[in-house]
Amino acid sequence: MSDDQTPPGTDAGQAPERDDARSTLGRRTLLLGAAGASAVVSIRPALAHTAASVSNCEIPVPDPGRAGSYVAANGDLVPAGTRGAFPGARKPFRAADVKRAVNSGMNLPGTSRDQSRAYTNYIRRLQSGTSGFTCFASLQMPRG
Repeated sequence: MSDDQTPPGTDAGQAPERDDARSTLGRRTLLLGAAGASAVVSIRPALAHTAASVSNCEIPVPDPGRAGSYVAANGDLVPAGTRGAFPGARKPFRAADVKRAVNSGMNLPGTSRDQSRAYTNYIRRLQSGTSGFTCFASLQMPRG
């Protein structure tokens, strides 16, 4: 490279001055910061929407595929009429009510203490593919 093609502030074969490198680095940092800030702005509303939809989801006890079964004290589904077991809930429980019952020991709405305990035991044992599983699993996710 000849001297007339050398960028200002450099000698032929040497790196640019340190001030140019700093300003380039500073511009890159600002661009990355701006991109990161826009990502945070767009993610926060999505997280808020997700949190709201999680608290509105419902968990049927038992799932519709096994309606008519009773729920034993340990959460197992048993044949209707089994002594000591409870008939299924009339309507699904809201996630917020389930979370309160599981975390604080409060009764699920419209249930006795023993019935609520049997239902929460059933809910804790939900497995993938069972109605209400995704709703309950989302309640277990930590929120930031």
